[in-house]
Amino acid sequence: MTAFDYESVVYGIIRHLPSVDNLAARYERQTNWTAIQSLPLGIDDQFSLLRREMFAMSGDDIFSGAYHTQVIHFAATYRAVEYEWESWLKQFEGLLKSMYWLSASVHLETEMSGRHTFNWQPERAHVPSDNDLRMSCEWEREASFGL
Repeated sequence: MTAFDYESVVYGIIRHLPSVDNLAARYERQTNWTAIQSLPLGIDDQFSLLRREMFAMSGDDIFSGAYHTQVIHFAATYRAVEYEWESWLKQFEGLLKSMYWLSASVHLETEMSGRHTFNWQPERAHVPSDNDLRMSCEWEREASFGL
């Protein structure tokens, strides 16, 4: 088995607490939905690492999964995505820049280099912009030691 035969699992969540004003909240949720819908569907010519099928959103009210917070969750498996991880992160941050959100977390589980957690937490709610995003990373690796 070569390094490129290993499977990587990527999953996470984007959280947004919509505005108290119903009209503004609806606009923010629609903006987030539009950002997700702008992702490629299936295989595309640009070889995008993010796909529309990866993402799902809670509804607009407590009866459809949104008590206060809108939750956008995502997951996918890849063939050794850690070799393209910089590109994956760039595409994900491009998506975040087009959305309203309070926090985002991405978990990367790899067979070769362990588990990584990436977090984005702006000082205040992020609005669609071109501003730079700050990310922190935690790395956890299980290793066995031979005696």
